[in-house]
Amino acid sequence: MQENIVLDRDLATQAVNLALDMGAEYAEARMESFVSNGLFLKNGNPEIAGFGTFSGMCLRVLMHGGMGFASTDILKKNSIQERVETAVRMAKASSGLVKDKIILSDEPTHVADYTVEQKKKLSDVGLDEIVSALTHIDKSMTESAPLISRFISLNMEERTKFFTNSDDSKIGSVIPRIAIFTIPTIREGEKTSQAAIHRGVSMGWEYMDPDKRAQEICHEIAMTHKNMKEGVKAPAGKIDMVLGPEVVGIAAHESCGHPYEADRISGREAAQAGESFVKASMMGSRIGSSAATVVDDPTLPNSYGFYLYDDEGVKARPKVLIKDGLINEFLHNRETSAAMDMGQSNGGARADNYDREAIVRMSNTFVAPGDRSDEELFEGIKLGVYMKSFMEWNIDDKRYNQRYIGREAYLIENGEVKAPVKAPILELTTPAFWTAIDAVGKDLEFSAATCGKGEPAQGVPVYTGGPHIRLKGITLGVGN
Repeated sequence: MQENIVLDRDLATQAVNLALDMGAEYAEARMESFVSNGLFLKNGNPEIAGFGTFSGMCLRVLMHGGMGFASTDILKKNSIQERVETAVRMAKASSGLVKDKIILSDEPTHVADYTVEQKKKLSDVGLDEIVSALTHIDKSMTESAPLISRFISLNMEERTKFFTNSDDSKIGSVIPRIAIFTIPTIREGEKTSQAAIHRGVSMGWEYMDPDKRAQEICHEIAMTHKNMKEGVKAPAGKIDMVLGPEVVGIAAHESCGHPYEADRISGREAAQAGESFVKASMMGSRIGSSAATVVDDPTLPNSYGFYLYDDEGVKARPKVLIKDGLINEFLHNRETSAAMDMGQSNGGARADNYDREAIVRMSNTFVAPGDRSDEELFEGIKLGVYMKSFMEWNIDDKRYNQRYIGREAYLIENGEVKAPVKAPILELTTPAFWTAIDAVGKDLEFSAATCGKGEPAQGVPVYTGGPHIRLKGITLGVGN
């Protein structure tokens, strides 16, 4: 991997000052340098590799309630001046067209620089070392279960940012990320199944211990194959369930994180990523049992969705979306927090590159740990299902009706985990899901994911996760 270019921060400051000279009431500039390496193996053969360095800057200005946005990948004074002029023209034009004038929340000034430590820098890793690590994992996969096909990808990036605005905030950051993703197709007789496995962190190459990563992936493959081979039919009627962190995490992300995005609630995302059944008037109302608490926290060290300041220069903090079963907080940027009269933003604005607008996004969204041991969660369940992982999920555009199909799952009889269960289906509404929670475990585990949103589409790194949880009185769905 190449080294990142050094950003000329003076160019960003000059862009902000120029916008102010041209009449802007507010201006901000975000510079980024992005170095990326990637390798893709299909059935053990290297097929695609990507190596690139990208850099650029975006400008955003506010004039008379109108917003203008422009970007450039030419970090030179003449190009940046032209883009400032474009952003100002856009803001002037839109100010006469918008019915509701854009207002940004008042935020404190921040001056900071932070860097995620790398014990072995990604830029020091050569192609031979990457190929060797993936080949080792791929070979281990072939020994874990009968596979029809397999692919495995590794993506590494180091992103350097500098943000400044007319409020005198100046924030620099360097965040490396590394992620491994694989989808093996597993065969048992004439039947096939797939396991989508995604792991990622914010750190250096030290994460890529080939033996550890192979062990994790091969366990998932072996358990999936065991369920295909030995799985029994899920019980009918009302039962209790225990859900593993992978299932809990996707539910937290899809049925809490997305519907609590303030821009989705206000309708901005309706034609792009859908709407939300949650309304601003529902703040403080009950959505689940007192055992349910959901947090979005970008400050978790080395997490895949890590950041300490968002892309509007707001200091990041944990956001408690559901607190003891009550709707407690939405995800905001500066525009939505002002529009909903929430005071300051809670630091939820993210963009996936310098040429994209920062919009309301999740980071690391998870169910908060409780006080129960795993043994206590299973105790007292006469007949139930333990859904440890999922192979498929679906949710409607308003995030109200959701469905999860188990990949690794087991029968629970008299408090003990028994035979594997083949593809149990958890299908219920979002309020029914959060209301059914009656006990939450102490453990906390995460999976990496790429969350998509926006137009043009933006994919940002996130964690989904949580502890084991127990659901009471669930009726499983019926498969094909």
